[in-house]
Amino acid sequence: MPRTPLRRFAPVAALLLLFTLLLAPARAALESGEVHVWTQQEIQLEANGTYANPYTDVTCWIDLRGPDFAQRVYGFWDGGNTFRVRFVATTPGEWTWTTGSNQPTDDGLNSGRGNLRAVAWSTAEHDANPNRRGFIRATPNGRALQYADGTPFFWLGDTWLAASTWRLPYRGERAAPDYEPAAGISFEEAVAYRKRQGFNSVSFIAAFPNWAADHRGATYANADGVYLRNAWEKFGHWAAHGEISTADGAITTGKDMHDEHGNRPFAILPNREGLADFDSINPAYFRSLDRKMQHLSEEGFVPFLETIRRDNAPSWKAYFDFNASYARFVQYLISRYGAYNMVFSGIHLDWIPENYSLTEHEFNEALTYHHQHYGPLPFGQPYTTLIDSTTYRRFGHGDDAPWLTMHTVGNKPRNHAIYAFIEESFNLPDPYPVANLEPYYTGWNHSINRPGGETPTAGSARDIYFARAQMYGSVLSGGLAGHVHGTAAYDITTTGEPEGWRPHIWTALRYASGAQMQHLRDFVLSLGPAYRDLQLANDALAPRTAPGAIDDGLDGWSFAMRTPDAAHALLYFEHQAVPTTLAGLTADAAYTWTWFNPRTGAWLDAQTVTTDAAGTLRSPPFPSDADSPMTDWAARLQRTER
Repeated sequence: MPRTPLRRFAPVAALLLLFTLLLAPARAALESGEVHVWTQQEIQLEANGTYANPYTDVTCWIDLRGPDFAQRVYGFWDGGNTFRVRFVATTPGEWTWTTGSNQPTDDGLNSGRGNLRAVAWSTAEHDANPNRRGFIRATPNGRALQYADGTPFFWLGDTWLAASTWRLPYRGERAAPDYEPAAGISFEEAVAYRKRQGFNSVSFIAAFPNWAADHRGATYANADGVYLRNAWEKFGHWAAHGEISTADGAITTGKDMHDEHGNRPFAILPNREGLADFDSINPAYFRSLDRKMQHLSEEGFVPFLETIRRDNAPSWKAYFDFNASYARFVQYLISRYGAYNMVFSGIHLDWIPENYSLTEHEFNEALTYHHQHYGPLPFGQPYTTLIDSTTYRRFGHGDDAPWLTMHTVGNKPRNHAIYAFIEESFNLPDPYPVANLEPYYTGWNHSINRPGGETPTAGSARDIYFARAQMYGSVLSGGLAGHVHGTAAYDITTTGEPEGWRPHIWTALRYASGAQMQHLRDFVLSLGPAYRDLQLANDALAPRTAPGAIDDGLDGWSFAMRTPDAAHALLYFEHQAVPTTLAGLTADAAYTWTWFNPRTGAWLDAQTVTTDAAGTLRSPPFPSDADSPMTDWAARLQRTER
């Protein structure tokens, strides 16, 4: 049998490190035949054949085997004759692989073999980077998230949808320890700032294929009437044609979404009005994204990686074999980034308009096609989508969407009405973890972001309160996976661009709602692992709502979850909520009630409360807070031994 380039190096020197991103000590460890679990490894293959379009013509893989693991892991084309396969060893022990492809006569792609020995990280090394605990997955009860070693993972995300592009440039320079957001901000500086505030994730879209700051306008259709984009506006830049107009009649261009070096994710077809060639990928663009994904991994982040925004899909389906072509792109992203700890999103489906998107059914068909042809993510990370309303209502559950392993809600409605969707998903048989991915966005003046029709001043106490109310209300409606914060700067208006009706990214990063996310984490995790067993108890509150509280607002409601043994409960009271009783606790029992200030993260002194013979107790009087006009409160309830 002919030897491939992979087999010339024994036993594991065929594993090549990703460019120069990994440090020399890691290279030495790899060449010794020993690697750490949950650390990305890479095999480089050099094809012997010549292919007109390696992206579409070649599918390559390794069949990877280790302790209690046997999985095919697909590779990806990285330009020229180079293909790469990235993987991790999930448990200590001996691991082997064999290469293969759909081009059986190409010796460079087939019949290579290798092996390595994986070893565990130490406790201190786990503490230095929680990603070393393993990739996140659902807890055994299906309602929360944990690392592979069982350590709780409570998702604290921020929304930077265009962070894959030049708008947050990767510079290869570590941020100053005391960095504060300002003009000229880099990707590393933004990550460092959010990490100081307790965040462990950021959400972004991998590619914006048809978006550019050109003469066509932010939203436009081609001569066939097919919409190529429905983009965010690039403020201060004007086009001669298009459909999005400002008050003075000018037409805004779309935001330009290339990488730091001007690369775009797909080739642009000549003389086709800016249409992307979705069967001609540009690996150089994704090498830029590699650096950002690697940096997030090294900083202990678990990114939420999305494929495309829905407005690119109509032209994709109109001019290409959509199911097969889109599945190929989905798999390209999974192959390239699936050896990182992440949550994967099959589509950014924030809205489902008639012309600017395909339907949820069309996306489900394409994602199911991908699942049938390539299988699930090989290392078990959660797979979902960002959604308008709820993934359960849009896609279903179980066999309805076999690719889906996590439910989400978001975008509409951004008020009390969203909580019924969270509760519905939480109560499903064989549930998946649930999180709200697009709650109230701080600083955003938009019709869908006005609880009760109200638009607070950006960054005001009321504005921050609305974001905070959605944090606690979402989690205590069953969103135990965690919460994703958002601001009006989701589009990343950045250095060298004027502000419009959305602010600069560095302004939005400084909104107080972001700093308050860590208090949500501290509150929930104060129960320890027991928070993962919480069950809904909103129906046990009497009254649940204050007189006059409106369903499309964010004032006057109360929330409660408790453990099945009634030993623990978490509660949240919105601004203008009223004292209430909580039923379903242990009868004639003593509990400690501890108030928690969600604005400051401070715990107040615990007080003892006692249930009656029916297991009901009344909430103590609300504390006072002269420093804030928005007096929402959270509380922890714990049964004590007599």
